[in-house]
Amino acid sequence: MIRLLASVQNAEEADIAVRGGADIIDFKDPAQGALGALPADVIEAGVHRVARRTPTSATAGDWPLDPVALAQAAHRVAATGVDFVKLGLLAGAALADCIEALAPLAARHRTVAVFFADRGIPLEALPALRAAGFAGAMIDTFDKSAGSLRDHLDDATLRVFVERARGLGLMTGLAGSLRLADIAPLAALGPDLLGFRGALCTPGGRAMPLALERVRAARAALDDAASARQSQRRTAT
Repeated sequence: MIRLLASVQNAEEADIAVRGGADIIDFKDPAQGALGALPADVIEAGVHRVARRTPTSATAGDWPLDPVALAQAAHRVAATGVDFVKLGLLAGAALADCIEALAPLAARHRTVAVFFADRGIPLEALPALRAAGFAGAMIDTFDKSAGSLRDHLDDATLRVFVERARGLGLMTGLAGSLRLADIAPLAALGPDLLGFRGALCTPGGRAMPLALERVRAARAALDDAASARQSQRRTAT
């Protein structure tokens, strides 16, 4: 089953996302960049509101490839009680050092690396993530004004990412200004989750409040895509 990840900015939105059928509640500050971090007390309040109805995750902020800063940010997020910590990792010479610095956390807490379609996808880093104990890897977009995930990467490239990550035992996710129309083609690639923010908000952009009816629409579209995929598999066999 492909899970619906809904990014929320407070406890009230977390409750809306749960009621709308989201599978993972992801705490993020959309006003602070691609993976903007919320204050710890806001995340903790949101985790309390979710009350284990669904798994939770939170982003650790947008950071350069600084092993010390990334590790410190990741530990702050893990301390809030979320189930998953999401960390943006840029392609670069220091990437291997950053992954190594995060290994102690990944050994104790489910940690997900997020690469950016508009900053380069270092497929060669996937085995290192697995060796360091990461739970998963995602692709998102860094510059939200420069187009959606599928504006930067074609479906064939995304399929390679999903298949390589899954082959290593990593959970896989795709996100990045996704629209409802993206659900069916991306679901066909077989990721473990699809992540949304802007498409779930009231008109005006990703910083606007979450709308229950839009979460429900995404849930329905994902369920339809999953059913179609299962039917295709049965037909193929």
